Amino acid sequence: MILAEVTYITIGKGVSAAEYVRKALNSFKKSGIKYYPNSMSTVLEAPTIEEIFNAVKVAEKELIEAGVPRVITTMKIDHRVDLDNTVERKLKAVENL
Repeated sequence: MILAEVTYITIGKGVSAAEYVRKALNSFKKSGIKYYPNSMSTVLEAPTIEEIFNAVKVAEKELIEAGVPRVITTMKIDHRVDLDNTVERKLKAVENL
């Protein structure tokens, strides 16, 4: 399983990003991949890196089509092949801290 953290910084449409975060989350939902929003970014989980890239690309396109004149997209990818890498597994690993 591939995990990725994505952040879209929308520039040119005011200081609140909530409307655009909702658009990105709706796009992820339509893509069928798992997503975990948090206060600073969204973590995506999918079987292939292609699915991650496609979901990020489609969401970014939807932001541009919504009238955002500039979008800065940042991603971090966690591609672990020695075990089943999931958000749930990672959260369980740190539960006792």
